[in-house]
Amino acid sequence: MSMQPDLLEGSSGDGLAARRAALRALEKILGQKKMLDTVLIEERYFADLPVRDRPLVRMMVSTVLRRKGQLDDLIARALDREAPRPETLKWILYLGIAQILFMDVANHAAVDTSVTLAGEAGLEGKKGFVNAILRRMTNEGNGWLDAQDAAALNVPAWLYRQWIASYGIVRAKDIANALLQQAPLDITAKQSVDQTQLAKDLSAKILPTNSLRREEGGLVEELTGFSSGYWWIQDAASALPVKLMGNLIGRTVLDMCAAPGGKTMQLADAGAKVIALDRNANRMKDLRANLARMGMESGVECVIEDGAVWNPRQTFTHILLDAPCTATGTARRHPDLLSLKSEKDQTALVATQERLLNNAARLLEAGGMLVYCTCSLQKAEGEDQVENFLKSHANFKRVPVRREEFGGMDGFVNSEGDVRVLPYLMKEEGGMDGFFISRLQKTS
Repeated sequence: MSMQPDLLEGSSGDGLAARRAALRALEKILGQKKMLDTVLIEERYFADLPVRDRPLVRMMVSTVLRRKGQLDDLIARALDREAPRPETLKWILYLGIAQILFMDVANHAAVDTSVTLAGEAGLEGKKGFVNAILRRMTNEGNGWLDAQDAAALNVPAWLYRQWIASYGIVRAKDIANALLQQAPLDITAKQSVDQTQLAKDLSAKILPTNSLRREEGGLVEELTGFSSGYWWIQDAASALPVKLMGNLIGRTVLDMCAAPGGKTMQLADAGAKVIALDRNANRMKDLRANLARMGMESGVECVIEDGAVWNPRQTFTHILLDAPCTATGTARRHPDLLSLKSEKDQTALVATQERLLNNAARLLEAGGMLVYCTCSLQKAEGEDQVENFLKSHANFKRVPVRREEFGGMDGFVNSEGDVRVLPYLMKEEGGMDGFFISRLQKTS
C-alpha cells in the first residue's frame, strides 16, 4: 500500500515527517527494488525535508537495511503466525524496532510515531497491533537480540555460504559484522594540496594508505576545499588500484568502466592523459561534473562506449579495469545492496567481467600493464576471475604486489600477490570497503 504524497509534506516538529520519509524510502527500496541513493536523490519527499531531518531519515533507512534479517527474526519471535501483511505494516514495524533496539531514540517516540504511521497508511485497524509489538520489543527485545546470530541473519544465505567457503566461518562472521558499521568519510586529495594542512582543516586523520579519513558528519559540499576542487570522496580501498600502476607522468591510460570518476581523477592527478570509457551516459555526466569541479577536464577524454566491445585504433600501455560487480564490499556505505543483489546477478556480472577482461587484453600493448579490480567480496569476481583469465591468456603474467607498496601493512596481499581487502581490516581506524586488485602484464 502506497502512502499519499500529501502525507509527506511539512514537519510537525515531532520527527514525524522524517519517519514518513523513511517509510516512503523503504517502500521504494524494498517494494520497487530501487537503490537507496537514487531514492534519496530523486524523491521530492526527502528533498523537501528540513536539512536537520535528513540524516535521521538516512540513518533509520540504513539501519533497517543493515539489520533486516534480525528485524524479521525479532518480528517472528513476537508473533505466533506468519509475517504481518501488507508489506507496509512490516516496514512500519522495521522502523519502530530499529529505533528501539539499534538507535539512540526514545522508546515512546519510536512507538507513538509508528502507530501514527499505521493510521496514516490506511491501517487504522492495525494501530493496536503495532503498539503491542513495539511495546513488547521495549521489554523483551534486548534479550532476543542476545540469542541472535547477527552475521548469519543479516547476510543473504547464498552470499554467506560463499564467504564461508572462501574465508572460513570465523572470517565470514567478521566480514558480516564489519558491514553493520557505518562507514567514515574517506577523501583523496590532489597531490598539489598540502595534505597535512587539509587534514587539520577537515578534522581528519591521514591513514597509512595516504587517504584522509573524517569521522565527523556534516554536509560534504560545505567542507573546506570541496568547492575549490582540492579533494574528492573515495574510500581508502578504492584509492589503492591506481597506486599500483607506477609512474604515470606523460602516459596515456585507458580507464575502462570509469564513471563516476574517482580513479579517473587519481590518474589525471598523477600526470596521465586519461581515456575515460563508460557505456552509461548518465554516469558519464557525473564524471564530467566531477572533473569540472576538480579542474581536470583538459587531461581527460570521455568516451561513451561499451568497454567489452570497444574497438579503437590505438592500443595502450596501461589499462585500469574497475569492473562492474555485485559491490558487496561497499555494503557499509550502501546497505541496500544486500537486499537487492542476487546470485543470478553475480552470474551475469561474472560473464560481463570476463568479456571486459578479454577486450582489455586485446587493447593492451605487449609489455603493458593491466590492473583489474572489483569492490566485490566474492572470489568468483576476483581471485577466480583472474585465475581463469591467466589460464586462457598464456601471454599474461601476474605482477605480484608487495606489502611495502601499502606502507608495509599486513593483511592486504594474499599468497598469490593479489590484493584482497576485507572490511574488518584496519578495524581500529574504522575499517575499509571490501576490494580485490590484481596487477597483470602482457608478455607478448
